[in-house]
Amino acid sequence: MAQINPSILSADFARLAEEAQAVEGADWLHIDVMDNHFVPNLTLGLPVVESLRKATDTPLDCHLMIEDPDRWAPAYAEAGAGSVTFHAEAATAPIRLAREIRAQGARASMALRPATPIEPFEDLLPELDMILVMTVEPGFGGQAFLDVTLPKIRRTRELIARHGLPLWLQVDGGVSAATIERCAEAGADVFVAGSAVYGAEDPAAAVRGLREQAERAAAAARGEAGTAG
Repeated sequence: MAQINPSILSADFARLAEEAQAVEGADWLHIDVMDNHFVPNLTLGLPVVESLRKATDTPLDCHLMIEDPDRWAPAYAEAGAGSVTFHAEAATAPIRLAREIRAQGARASMALRPATPIEPFEDLLPELDMILVMTVEPGFGGQAFLDVTLPKIRRTRELIARHGLPLWLQVDGGVSAATIERCAEAGADVFVAGSAVYGAEDPAAAVRGLREQAERAAAAARGEAGTAG
């Protein structure tokens, strides 16, 4: 089943509690944490995560675009995040870090920038609960989707299937009604959507519409695969 994670980065920061409630029915609330070092932007941190945890029943999906996630990531699990994503390019000891996140009771996820290949991390996959393939360069919302990432999404799904792992495959960046079907056909099953949700007149309806699109596209892709086989 497709999961839709609205990105709070596209919400009204002055009304975060209300904006979190506006997307009830979403699978997760995606929180972009940026430190102005790993990426050239500064956004939300631990205090906001702790506050949002009290303001919504929707589980929190924290994407850490920060330097030294080995030091900081476990604290986000402690703060109440249900899923914590660190970047492969920033982590020093990704296996140890994934285990620490899991030990705090959260799902452990690793993100890859558009140009970072998945293949060198194949042996790490059993240590993870989710892989995030960035479909834009991390750092800013509202960027155009990069079609060049679609083959990597397919290769990642193939690796997950080859090892028989229950990993979720998330995409983040430029996901909208115009692009979500291509992502689902390529094998993604968790979709971060920012302006496509929070820019809509009815954010909750936008979540439902995106989920329906993704599920139809995934079902069609599975049907084609079955026919080909």
